[in-house]
Amino acid sequence: MNKTEKLKGDVRRTELINWLKESSEPLSGSKLAARTNVSRQVIVQDMSLLKASGEPIMATAQGYIYMKPGNANSYTCVVAAVHSPEETLEELYTIVDHGVTVEDVTVDHPVYGDIKASLKLSNRNDVENLITSLKETNAPLLSELTDGVHTHTLSADTKEKLDKACAALRKKGYLL
Repeated sequence: MNKTEKLKGDVRRTELINWLKESSEPLSGSKLAARTNVSRQVIVQDMSLLKASGEPIMATAQGYIYMKPGNANSYTCVVAAVHSPEETLEELYTIVDHGVTVEDVTVDHPVYGDIKASLKLSNRNDVENLITSLKETNAPLLSELTDGVHTHTLSADTKEKLDKACAALRKKGYLL
């Protein structure tokens, strides 16, 4: 493809699926936009169309991923937590340092009901990227809408990892 040549709709969406399937890491909308010579907004629209057509694409804080069978950890649990915004980094480090993935965050908004964001945080680098992105965009944490109260879906390849992460969260006073 010529550096200035834009990929057209159907061709671009086919390439997006192929790139997502081949990638072991999330692909950001900005990187995909640069690869296809279109705007990030066009990528967002393409992803919406692909999801609507049944493609198992998930948007995370790190970028888009293609949900391949077998991607998910075998064990999951939901924890209810409360803490200040300043304690978020420590909460997330506590979880990922036990080999546990933070799948999402959900808050129960008094008007909108459940507001859920996919996170897919598996290591300290993922956590740091999320925190950096929040700071750079001046975006508030969802938990700030509910005075720090939120839930996380956690997943791991063993129940023991989940149990140890939950025990560490409890010890630090983060669990409700």
